[in-house]
Order: sequence, then C-alpha cells, then structure tokens
Amino acid sequence: MSVIPRSLREYEAVLKTGGLLVRAVPAADGAGFDERLVDILCYDSRAARCGALFICKGTYFSEQYLADAVADGAIAYVSEVVYADIQAPALIVSDIRAALAVLANCYYGEIWRKLKIVGVTGTKGKSTTVYYIKAVLDAMLAAQGKKPAAVLSGIDNFDGVICEESHLTTPETLELHEHFKNAVQSGIEYMVMEVSSQALKYKRTMGLRFDVVCFLNIGEDHISDIEHTDFEDYFSSKLKIFAQCDTACVNADASFAARITEAAKACPCSGTFGFSSGADIRGSDIRPSGEGLAFHVSGVSSGDADEDFEIAMPGFFNAENALAAIAAARALHVPETYIKAGLATARVSGRMEVFTGADGKTVIVDYAHNKLSFETLFKAVRREYAGRKISIVFGCPGKKALSRRRELGVLAGEYADFIYLTEEDAGEESAESICREIASWAAPFGRPCRVILNREEAIREALVSADANSVVLITGKGRETRQKRGRVYIDTPSDTDYVTKYLCTSS
Repeated sequence: MSVIPRSLREYEAVLKTGGLLVRAVPAADGAGFDERLVDILCYDSRAARCGALFICKGTYFSEQYLADAVADGAIAYVSEVVYADIQAPALIVSDIRAALAVLANCYYGEIWRKLKIVGVTGTKGKSTTVYYIKAVLDAMLAAQGKKPAAVLSGIDNFDGVICEESHLTTPETLELHEHFKNAVQSGIEYMVMEVSSQALKYKRTMGLRFDVVCFLNIGEDHISDIEHTDFEDYFSSKLKIFAQCDTACVNADASFAARITEAAKACPCSGTFGFSSGADIRGSDIRPSGEGLAFHVSGVSSGDADEDFEIAMPGFFNAENALAAIAAARALHVPETYIKAGLATARVSGRMEVFTGADGKTVIVDYAHNKLSFETLFKAVRREYAGRKISIVFGCPGKKALSRRRELGVLAGEYADFIYLTEEDAGEESAESICREIASWAAPFGRPCRVILNREEAIREALVSADANSVVLITGKGRETRQKRGRVYIDTPSDTDYVTKYLCTSS
C-alpha cells in the first residue's frame, strides 16, 4: 500500500471544496495548476525534492526556506501570502493549518479510517491512561494472534515502523498521518494516542474521527504567548475533541465536569467514569496490593462487570487513570478478562518509577510537570510515605506554560522539605533565569532551595543529601534522553539513568 499520487489540480480542487482557497496564483512564467503529480507534501525545505508541494508554515518559517524548496524541485507552494520573488505557482489559503490538515488527509487518502483510534486528553494522566489502554488492547490482540496497538504519546511513538522518543504530545499533521499509514501498512488495527490542546487548537487532528475519546481532567496550564492566551482558550481547545469522536468517556470527578459532560453530548454516545456515586462506571475501595493497587468497579449497565481490578503501579491517582482505561475498553467491547489482564501488568516507562537505596531512602522518578500533576504527586507521597521528608528535583521549560514557574514554585515550597532546581528543556531561554524565577515563588515558605543547572549534578546532590527517612522526587523528564537547548535537542542520560548511577553510592 502506498500513497496515491494526485495532481496539482486535484489539490487545488480539494482546498476549494474545503472553503480554504482564496486564489490560485500562476508563476511569473505562466506556469499554473495542471496535471503534474505531487510526489510529496512537506513543510521542511530539507525534505523537498522534485514533485514536492511545499507548505509555508511554522514559527521559524522564512521565505528563504521556500526558495530552497523550489530550488530543490518543489513544483508549487501553499501559503497565506504570495511571495512575489518565488518562481512557482501558489495556492493562497485563508488558514494554513486547516489547509495542511485537508491536504494531508487527501495525500494519505484518509488512511486513518482503516484504524480504530482512541484519543486521550486532559491536563494530567494522559500518558499513563494511553499505556493502560494499550496494555488492555495488547492482551486481547495477543490472544487473537494480532499485532500490538500503535501508540502516540508524550513519552514515545510506535507505529509498526517507527519506534522513537517523542518531542510533542501529539505529532504535527504530516507526521501524524504518516504514523497512521505506517500502522496500517504494518497490519496494526488500533492506535491509542494523546491529544493535546495545542493539537486541537492548531488543527493537527482536524478531519480525523476518533472511535473513543477519554477526557480525564482540566486544570490551568500551557498559558503563554505561543500556546493559549488564557484558561478559557485552553479549556475550549480541549473541548473541541468532542466534535470528532463517536464515543466519549468523561471523568465525573474532574473540575468543570458539568461543562465537559455537556460538551460531550456532541458525540453520538457518551458516559462517565469516576469515584463519585453518579458515575456510569464507578470505582471504590482503593487499597494497596503488592507493589500496586486494587480497587472495585461497578457499573450502572446490567452488562457491566461488578468486580475488583488490580494495577501494577503505585499512586492512588493511577486508579483514576485505570478507570478511564476500563471505560475506553468497554466502549471498544474488549472482553473483561483482557481488561483485567492488561491492567494487572501495565507499566509506564518513567511514570511513578520507585527506587529504594541500600540505606532505605526512596526515590520516585515521574513525568509530573504541571500544577495538577505536581499537587497530585505531592499528596500521594504524603499519604503513602507519611512522616517522611520530601526532596524534589525539577525545572520548567523555556518560553511556554509560563504560569508553571509560579505554580510549581509555590507547591514545592508548600510540600517539599528540600528543593533542587535545574535545567528542564530551557530551549531559547536561560535555564538559570527560569530556576531563579521558580525559586522566588518558593522563597516565602523558607525551604532550603538550591539552583544546580547541571541536571546530573542536581540529582546526585539530592541523593547524597537524603537520608533513610527521605523520599526524593525527580520530576519532569522521566526516561527522556534529550534536553532542548536553543532550538535543538541534545542527547543526555535519563533521570532513571542518573538514579541508577548514584543511588547505590549516595549513602
């Protein structure tokens, strides 16, 4: 199976049908839109070649990139403006992101329709829920002799061809459709993916249809000049997902649950899960079980099982993520035996990974990186490790989610006994200035606070300074092996690598 070549004229027609085409502009030499075939869509000039249709988008786009693409063989370009010095025909559109979604859908022939797609959105818990759902599906698929489910997450991506650490929670439009194509060509039937507010706001998923969507929760996050202008923009962007799904599963315990549930009525079918009495799929009686948790699940439908489930991960909040996975799996008509089997063995790399030193100190590595996930993690540690001192190592990213610096600084000051601030994808900002800003918000609480920009050294120092009555939290990066510095990602060991290296010698 391969992409079916289409002509420039066909892409012009697709944009016109979609109401996006403003005008078609022939090149200065009179070349217009004919039957020449488009071999590739791209918005990276380095990928352009003969037969390319180049899309002018991106924060750092410049006319020179378009010139380079045309020099390398691009036969036309799509843009919101005309570039008079470029000798190539242009399709001028009213919305470049919507146009990109329409073009990608056409280029890949709506190949996503050959998959069953589960989307998970929310402010916290997306990765864990995605991997819980994947584990449940994989248990069923293995029993049927079929390929495991594909996954697109903030941790990594797997589509049967590509297996890589991810940079974005939801891939950009062309990469997203390529993942769909790879999964279908690999004989994969299911795709489970995180769907970010950015993907919804900027139309990366436009035109897709999700079989099932899980809406986990909502809290203020991603507020900045390049993300969301305010909480309402963030929230309303999340809610857009209901316009493109068949079955919605909503957390009845989420903040603003009434508004979320009302928006979910846009789907043909919707229901709730949660630990409140009014949920359609209701959890109760959460309790420790081995290294993980057990809890009871009951349903309002006579066809729903009323029994106990177990998960292999600690953290009471993970029971809520598991409940979301149960709701999604039931919506997909997965037999209960596979739901139980999948959840019982599911693990999420870099999520609530617990390490114990020879002297008894405990280290937890987790991806917690925003207000909602930080507060949930701190409360869980206080409950599950009552009376122990808490140290934390963390930072904040550059040029995005700016409110996190205040929110995480305040939470660290409120809950932690020792604070270590360090580099965490500072990008084009100064890591030191970010850390100093966080420290200013923690300062009123009077906790010892150190800025150690070298992440390895910060983790080493936190482990060396902790005692047997301590829990050290290392958050934000998990098993990620890259740091964003400037506009590029630099290979680095992961937080779990550093813990493994220093925990045994830290006493």
